[in-house]
Amino acid sequence: MAAKARVAVMLSGNGTTMSSLLFHSRLPDCPYEIVLVASNDPDARGLKIAEAEGIPTFAQRHKGLEREAHEAIMDAALREAGAEYIALAGYMRVLTESFVDKWTGRMLNTHPSLLPKFKGLHTHERAIEAGETHGGCSVHVVVPELDAGPLLGQIAVHILPDDTPETLERRVLMAEYQLYPRMLADYVSRERSPEFLVAQVRERALALEETDEVLSHGMPSFGIVKGKKFAYVSLDHHGDGMIALLVKISGPDEQAQLMDMDPERYYRPAYFGDGWVSIRLDLGDTDWDAIADWLRRSWRSVAPKRLTALLDAAEEF
Repeated sequence: MAAKARVAVMLSGNGTTMSSLLFHSRLPDCPYEIVLVASNDPDARGLKIAEAEGIPTFAQRHKGLEREAHEAIMDAALREAGAEYIALAGYMRVLTESFVDKWTGRMLNTHPSLLPKFKGLHTHERAIEAGETHGGCSVHVVVPELDAGPLLGQIAVHILPDDTPETLERRVLMAEYQLYPRMLADYVSRERSPEFLVAQVRERALALEETDEVLSHGMPSFGIVKGKKFAYVSLDHHGDGMIALLVKISGPDEQAQLMDMDPERYYRPAYFGDGWVSIRLDLGDTDWDAIADWLRRSWRSVAPKRLTALLDAAEEF
């Protein structure tokens, strides 16, 4: 069974949304586990719930601290817990761009409206006043702009004629408790999903000049059109249980150096020899900019001179 994604939850209040994530994590086959519940309020009830359930907690009051200093303390605690993802669950602090950038693509939030409608506060009141037929909730990836990240999922909740902001809020919360755990599970699973990983490689490989994709030896492979291959994606090849990108390298010295540097990530591909290396894609922390660099380097090693001439000339300066 694949290792579960390690999720930290950040909250400021009662912990009901956190609880929905926590209890979902205990269902069979849930792909994530909660490794820390952190708060800017040491008295937050959500911390007590987490402690009762055996989840490590951390609290640091923000009063008296500069925002960046407080975030640095929180960030250190998250990393010490080994968190790979953050789920915001009623964390009542606006995070700085610097903090968000450190967790790019690894922090989710839930919002009580059908985004992009009614960003910010007082969403239920605003939806009712606007004459909307539905309120709802959204789960999105966090970006520096408030409530503007890519949407992962939504649930619409019908607004009844006699609804108040309070009655609508209660039903939207029920929808949120269903949506957030599902979206978190789906999101953390994708970085170990063969379909997602192949799609990421495909996007970067086919962006290179005059490339195509074929199936070779049961693996998606990428090469120069009518020319040599420069990359393969190994999907549990020969039952090794791994998903990896195979790219060309300079030779055995570089291969050995890479494997010594990070033996979990790099390994020698069976039947490919010393001129190739396998790079694990299923560890949950793939640096896709680095993968793009590997693909371009490998492409360049087999591309005809007419395609690489401009690159060669640029490097002379």
